Amino acid sequence: MTNKRLYHIGFGKDDLGASPPTIALLSGDLDRAYLIAQNYLQDVRLLSQNRGLNSYLGYLPNNRPILSATSGMGAPSLSIVVNELVQVGIRQIIRIGTCGSIQPHIPVGSIVISSAALCRQGAANEIAPVEYPASADPFLTVALVKSAQELEFEHYLGITASVDTFYEGQERTDSANPYLMRSLRGITEEYRRLNILNYEMECGTLFKMAGVYKFAAAAVCGVVAHRTVDEGIVLEQKEIAVEHAIATAVHAALLI
Repeated sequence: MTNKRLYHIGFGKDDLGASPPTIALLSGDLDRAYLIAQNYLQDVRLLSQNRGLNSYLGYLPNNRPILSATSGMGAPSLSIVVNELVQVGIRQIIRIGTCGSIQPHIPVGSIVISSAALCRQGAANEIAPVEYPASADPFLTVALVKSAQELEFEHYLGITASVDTFYEGQERTDSANPYLMRSLRGITEEYRRLNILNYEMECGTLFKMAGVYKFAAAAVCGVVAHRTVDEGIVLEQKEIAVEHAIATAVHAALLI
């Protein structure tokens, strides 16, 4: 049943051609997936535009086939996309995202490469127990670090806090709900003292899925907020941070 098209991603194995890709670059933002496909890949073909989960098939400069796919925002959406990508033969996934730094020495505009995640996500708990490690693949992670070094991008390697909500879960009070539960008050400082580098919303579940499903996963995020200074996104630095995260991931895909 290789011609089966998966319900959410909108394509199946037969749509990937005679030499199907085994690696995917996964972005939460559909515009970022398009940007990667158009600016970094060759001979790009649109695979699907389904439910906002756009996917593109292209080739790296070494002629290796690769997907640029959209996961949507948050772990529940990502868990669906990743499950279906694995069904069509993907065995390596690099998440390219954005994040907020919670350490004073990590500036907006830099990138964070996640070695592992403190996973506070409901979707992950339905895939593996809370105690199950959320660890990035060491070989993909080393490739990302080597890539950032070769491209001379400011980068940091460490543990990420992966949470389910952008506002409450990341201790933001400048929102429709300024009243945080007691369990979340002071959580950022607690994480800072645990040497956690950043907040984001997907890689903990991705890493747990990788362990359970037996594929390799890694993550690189552009820093777009500095939570030791302000809760907001620094739009002036977002473009460069995202550009560096993308370039790092694409170059890493050439190294593995």
